[in-house]
Amino acid sequence: MSDYTSETSDLNGSANTTGPVVAIVGATGAVGTTMIDIIDGRPSVPWSDIRLVASARSAGRVLRVRGHDVTVQALAPEVFDGVDIALFDVPDEVSAEWGPIAASRGAVVVDNSGAFRMDPEVPLVVPEVNADKVTERPKGIIANPNCTTLSMMAAMGALHREFGLEALVVASYQAASGAGQGGIDRLYAELAAVSGREVGMRGGDVAQALADAGLDPAASPFPAPLALNVVPWAGSLKDDGWSSEELKVRNEARKILGIPDLKVSATCVRVPVVTTHSLAVHATFAGDVSVEAAQKVLSEQPTIVLRDDPAAGEWPTPADAVGGDPTWVGRIRQALDFPNTLELFLCGDNLRKGAALNTYEIAETVAARL
Repeated sequence: MSDYTSETSDLNGSANTTGPVVAIVGATGAVGTTMIDIIDGRPSVPWSDIRLVASARSAGRVLRVRGHDVTVQALAPEVFDGVDIALFDVPDEVSAEWGPIAASRGAVVVDNSGAFRMDPEVPLVVPEVNADKVTERPKGIIANPNCTTLSMMAAMGALHREFGLEALVVASYQAASGAGQGGIDRLYAELAAVSGREVGMRGGDVAQALADAGLDPAASPFPAPLALNVVPWAGSLKDDGWSSEELKVRNEARKILGIPDLKVSATCVRVPVVTTHSLAVHATFAGDVSVEAAQKVLSEQPTIVLRDDPAAGEWPTPADAVGGDPTWVGRIRQALDFPNTLELFLCGDNLRKGAALNTYEIAETVAARL
């Protein structure tokens, strides 16, 4: 039992001794700590107990949750006893092993890894799009989508409901934090290495600046320098030259939207932004769709910020979206040469909505239906 339980009435403003118990597995990682930030920012929470779980090397650490100290427990089967919902943010292989263990102990597992996303017996959920799927969990597991896919799902789900989506062509502009803390650290190190130097004007001079600073390219999570550069690659190599990130966008969009034959093509690009993924989307619909009608639909969505006034220099950028919960949408245009097609640009914080927030919102949706 964590130190949180005895203080629940103070945290919620009223006693909640019968509420569900939630565990955060991977609580000391980047996404786990973001989940704690999200919980801290809620005016109230449904939980009667919050347990923090991590690897043995992090066990014993004390983290603050809603103003109270909670001791991190080591990952073990017994930590799930009495847990109603377990939020996992750990590597795929850890989720694959421990997710079923947690489910066997009675917890509904909400997993942020890629271990279960395409399992036909595991729903892939974005609450704004397919919240009803949380009850369809024969394995006791619910999957959270990849952060790149998630960045566009609130908008695509709303437009699909209204106009009937038929095809997506997507170019992503993915932040360094999508590669984890190592990606963030590497970008900062590269920026420091090129700062004050006249580089970026000749082929190879950025790489030389990094080498001069002692930055080994083999130690980078990126296949090319990221500072002063863009890298047309994210993920691992799959068949026919596609990357794993690009195939995730295709396969996960089909599953979330419930359109198994949706036509999707994606190109994933890494950019020198710390946090927040952006996407340029070419979306084709079943019938007529206007910019004005799309703007109206999107403006009515509670989790979307519509910023779309190019004449006033207003459009979404990562600097706007970072640190926040909404998806930002703008640059909505009628395609000039493609019927029933819109072009738009979206930004979403990949650590919040792209990972921690959606995972937590799935948990809230499950808690409301327990």
